[in-house]
Amino acid sequence: MNRKAERELTFKLLFMSDFYDKKELDDEVLLYFDAPFPFEATDGEEAEIKEEFSTLNETVKDADKEKITQKYVKILEKLVEIDEKIASVSKGWTLDRIGRVELAILRLATYEILFDDDVPASVAINEAVELAKKFGSEESYSFINGILANFA
Repeated sequence: MNRKAERELTFKLLFMSDFYDKKELDDEVLLYFDAPFPFEATDGEEAEIKEEFSTLNETVKDADKEKITQKYVKILEKLVEIDEKIASVSKGWTLDRIGRVELAILRLATYEILFDDDVPASVAINEAVELAKKFGSEESYSFINGILANFA
């Protein structure tokens, strides 16, 4: 599995964790790879992710699951610091005003920029914009790019 696919799955875990108790997800995160999506979908975004996660047990290798899970857990461990950094550069936007898709993307990209030495900041920003184009609204990618550009 390439890094782009790993990043997308990590984003999806972060997105899901915003709907549910993060502690519960930490303890059972691998279940999301080995079983169908365990929760009822409540809106279009979640329904789309539910459908994609239902086939993960067929497409994700154990080594990839481990990498994705480790990155996901590391992001959650640094979530307070990540959220503080996002809040400090998102002038006029509080975290609770930012859409869940955009917030998950920002959290992932911010983690990569600040804490992942294997990912150059420009790559993290570009990949975040691509995720926003795929999963966000029409304006998401420019919002994501604007916020993350403040890091550069």
